[in-house]
Amino acid sequence: MIKCIVVDDEPLARQVLENHISRIDDLHLLGQFANAIDAFGAVATGDIDIIFLDIKMPVLSGIDFIASLKNPPAVIFTTAFPEYAASSYDLDTVDYLLKPITYERLVKSISRFRKLQPSTPEIAYSYFKVNGKLLKLEHQNILLVQAIKDYAIVKTTHGNYITHMTMKSVAELLPHTLFRRIHRSYVVGISHLTMIGKNEVHVGKESIPVGESYKQGLAGIV
Repeated sequence: MIKCIVVDDEPLARQVLENHISRIDDLHLLGQFANAIDAFGAVATGDIDIIFLDIKMPVLSGIDFIASLKNPPAVIFTTAFPEYAASSYDLDTVDYLLKPITYERLVKSISRFRKLQPSTPEIAYSYFKVNGKLLKLEHQNILLVQAIKDYAIVKTTHGNYITHMTMKSVAELLPHTLFRRIHRSYVVGISHLTMIGKNEVHVGKESIPVGESYKQGLAGIV
C-alpha cells in the first residue's frame, strides 16, 4: 500500500487528485491540506510515502516546504506554472505534473515511483477468509478473482474458493507486481494471461472484459 497526502491551496486541484487517486487500488490518500504549514504534522508521523505538492502557495511554497524537511517522503510536484520545473528537479523529486492533471499522467508518475523503490523479497502467498477460516493461497496458483454481488470467487490452478471480500480489498491484498485489476469485477494474475487485447484478456481459455477506466493500468504490463 502506497500512502500519500495532497498539499494544494486550490480546492478544485485537490478534488481532481483525490478522484484520480481513488482509482488506483494500492494508492491510499491519508489526507489533503490547503497549505504547507498544516501538512507538517502529517509528514512528521513518518507514515507518508508520497506528497503531491503544489509549488506556488501562500505563506510557504512547496519548494521551501520540502527544503525545510530533513527526511522528506517522495515528492511529486503539481503546478500550473511550467517555469518552476527546473527548480523542482534540483530537489530530487519523483516527478513534476503540470495542471490540469490527467489520470493517465498520474498513473505514469506512480509507475515511476515504484521503479525507484528498493526491491524487497516478494511475499509468495496471501490469506483469504473462506468458510470462517483463513485459507493460505500461493500467488503463483491464483488465476483470477471475480466479484459476484457481495462475495468474490478466487479461481486457482487447483480449485475455486468463495470469500466475502470486496474487490477493493482483494486488489489491496494481492501484490501489484503480480496481479492487476482490469475491471470493477475482475483481478487477474499477470503470469496467467495468455492473450491481451484492447477490450478483453484471456486467462487460459476464459475471456475477461477490460473496463474502460482500467485500460491504462493494463497497458503498463506489456
